[in-house]
Amino acid sequence: MKLVIDDADIPKIKHIWEYYPCAGVTTNPSILAKAGRPPFEVLREIRSIIGQKAELHAQVIASDADGMLRDAERIRKELGEHTFVKVPAVPEGFKAMKAIHKAGIQITATAIYTPMQAYLAGMAGASYAAPYINRIDNMGYDGIHVACEIQDIFIKNEIPCQILAASFKNSQQVLALCKEGIGAATVACDVIESFVKNAAIDAAVKAFQDDFAGLVGSAKTMASC
Repeated sequence: MKLVIDDADIPKIKHIWEYYPCAGVTTNPSILAKAGRPPFEVLREIRSIIGQKAELHAQVIASDADGMLRDAERIRKELGEHTFVKVPAVPEGFKAMKAIHKAGIQITATAIYTPMQAYLAGMAGASYAAPYINRIDNMGYDGIHVACEIQDIFIKNEIPCQILAASFKNSQQVLALCKEGIGAATVACDVIESFVKNAAIDAAVKAFQDDFAGLVGSAKTMASC
């Protein structure tokens, strides 16, 4: 399962990108609003951090299909060929997806709560479908189960679309999708950090260092002893 950063906080993205094996960055209008800067200024800075070959996902804002296509063309022009244009999985969005796909622009279908939305998006040309795992849970349904249903639909109907699971509150939800072999998950920086935030891990590493210091002296490493 590919891991993608879901954030527009530049210092956090730089840190996560430096330390963890991520495939790209996703954004949405709400995330960009938190950055408090012109959207393309932020997106271009993210692109400069992750490079031209990593995935960058940015969302259309227009509410009609023609406007979504214009937004998609501008996003692709500004951010390069490895940019995925996020399009809401709604009627105007499906119409737009067909045109955007025809234009050779990669699509991430977003705001997905049901398997049928994902099915229609895949058939309309989306490369990714992004179910909102935690938001589905909050509606009283099982977000992990919905993601697995979508994956099953894609496989059995030979639809060339992957899941890009989104909306997580904790690492356990991400782990559950890893076990199912979901294509990708986009996760906030703070949740990614929580993957290895564990006092037992820190204690084990410190014990190794203390034992080694007792053997060869403090401040020594394998390179210097």
